[in-house]
Amino acid sequence: MRTRCPADDVRGSAVLRSLERPPADGRGEDPRVAGLKAAVARLRRELASYQVEFTDRAVAEEEIAGLAALAAEGSPDPARLRRSLLLIASAVGSVSALAGGMRDVRHAVERFDSPAATV
Repeated sequence: MRTRCPADDVRGSAVLRSLERPPADGRGEDPRVAGLKAAVARLRRELASYQVEFTDRAVAEEEIAGLAALAAEGSPDPARLRRSLLLIASAVGSVSALAGGMRDVRHAVERFDSPAATV
């Protein structure tokens, strides 16, 4: 068994600090995009676990997939995000089981509308 030395703690904390920061080459992910990806993933999971069929479920699934693709691009167009959000909201209607996921997606989309709210 290896004994720990003070240098291990220094190296370990340097590794943790490097994981907290975006890469120095500027390829770090925009926090708005990361938030959108997380919100879309949550809504997708909630919809998948909602076993009740509703009329426009296929539309909702399609638009959620579209939002995921827009987020994967890295810098989605706010107008396209709003359009997808509107279509998803229209498709799911008042399904209360999806309200939390819809709220998260709406907040994530709204972050793209205001340049001052980027971080």
